[in-house]
Amino acid sequence: MTTTKENNQETFLNEIAKNLGRPRKKEVTRPIWKKRPQWDVLADASPDQLVEQLKDRCLAIHTQVEEATLETLPATLNKVLQEYEASSIINWSDPRFEEFGLQSFFEKHSENGHPVHYWDPEREKENIAFAEKADVGITFSDMTLAESGTVTLLNTAGKGRSVSFLPKSYIAIIPKSTLVPRISQATRMLHQLVEEDQPFPSCVNFVSGPSNSADIEMNLVVGVHGPVRACYILVDDK
Repeated sequence: MTTTKENNQETFLNEIAKNLGRPRKKEVTRPIWKKRPQWDVLADASPDQLVEQLKDRCLAIHTQVEEATLETLPATLNKVLQEYEASSIINWSDPRFEEFGLQSFFEKHSENGHPVHYWDPEREKENIAFAEKADVGITFSDMTLAESGTVTLLNTAGKGRSVSFLPKSYIAIIPKSTLVPRISQATRMLHQLVEEDQPFPSCVNFVSGPSNSADIEMNLVVGVHGPVRACYILVDDK
């Protein structure tokens, strides 16, 4: 059955085609370009070289980088939380926290009187209220762009956008397996999700360190519209 939304969409697109003076195109063929320089950047870089590129870029975007193994990850995370004097934490509801051995860490953190909140899609207002007051928001990176020092966050029901945006500080846990050269690989991944009819995120966020703005007289100010501090914890997950 055709919905009102679909009817409105058809009417809208038909009107555009009419004003352009051409027939409606029902299918679009993606062009194949002879030159595709976007795939050449860091194309031959080894995993270690991508790590070094990420570290170099993080210096420019005021982002702390820590390295850990699966065994040392809890201790490394605890070290960063202590540096940030963090008490309250908000996390994604993400199975990777358990897969990376952090579930018991957060349970102990909570038992010690430091609240830990997991994003619950059934409690949207409560999630946002907690995130606004949280010291730290923690997520995993779904894909990490070495060229720009960017973590790609695919927001779904349990992975709210506010976790990386509203708290005072932000920590991204980056599995080394997510490290790719640049945004070209991220857009390819998104295209593949569509082509394979996989669930598509409600929002895709590209986060490059803490909030930065130089809108006023070109003076850089950190933390104007987002976290004041950001830390990337790079985890050897192989």
